[in-house]
Amino acid sequence: MAHAGDAAGRVAGKVALITGAARGQGRSHALTLAREGADIIALDICGPVDSITGYPPATPADLAETARLVEAHDRRVVTGQVDVRDRRELAEAVGAAVAELGRLDVVVANAGVVAVGTDAPLMSFVDIVEVNLCGVINTVTAALPHLASGASIIAIGSFAALTGTARAGSPDAGPGLAGYTHAKRAVGRFVHDLAFQLGPHGIRANVIHPGNVETNMLLFDDLYRVFRPDLESPTQADAEGVIRSMHRLPVTYIQPSEISDAVLFLASEESRRITGMQLKVEAGGLLASTTSGVPG
Repeated sequence: MAHAGDAAGRVAGKVALITGAARGQGRSHALTLAREGADIIALDICGPVDSITGYPPATPADLAETARLVEAHDRRVVTGQVDVRDRRELAEAVGAAVAELGRLDVVVANAGVVAVGTDAPLMSFVDIVEVNLCGVINTVTAALPHLASGASIIAIGSFAALTGTARAGSPDAGPGLAGYTHAKRAVGRFVHDLAFQLGPHGIRANVIHPGNVETNMLLFDDLYRVFRPDLESPTQADAEGVIRSMHRLPVTYIQPSEISDAVLFLASEESRRITGMQLKVEAGGLLASTTSGVPG
């Protein structure tokens, strides 16, 4: 564990909890917040979810690397191998980490999994809902006793849950993608209603809905086959045209750091009057399926 330095930054003096912190978006969020002065509680299952087999899971070595990189910013870090589906285990880990670091100010409920295609096992529907929705609820449950006025809860949703391209009834979706869509939609509603309840206590809650982010959860063979069912064994290069077409801005991939920029904003005092927001960081991918909300 690194010594707590005197780092100044946009979240200086805060302690942030991040689930799914071993790699991908979670690691990026941890490092961005550490760079801006926060101490970090980094949790990850660091192992498989039984029905999720399309891409390799994070490992203890991945989580250790996240910790090393946080410490390189001269911030304190507490790690834990925790399954967000286990509410008791999660509450114990969060309680112990808060006791060590002294407080909790920011919660980033980021842990998520996905399975796609009609070959995905039926249990993938349930497992994905448990991780992607129940895991968010369990994270909030574990964190809430430690939060005070000024705290910020940030859940990671998905633009796929808000657009017709990943409808639960799509013939190519399979049970896993249907579970993913259901869970991410429900996260949006959960956080909206949570924000209403937390408002009088001075605690904020918001959702970020990313577009196609360049991580392991996007770059794997099963998803390429969903994007390009016309090919027997499509590659990443084969799928990139479809991935790019899902954004309105001329970008193929959104980088994890670009989602972390939004996390940092919502964690900082700059957003102190923002709560209940569904923040879309999706390169305009939802423009075709949403309206401006401005009366005609």
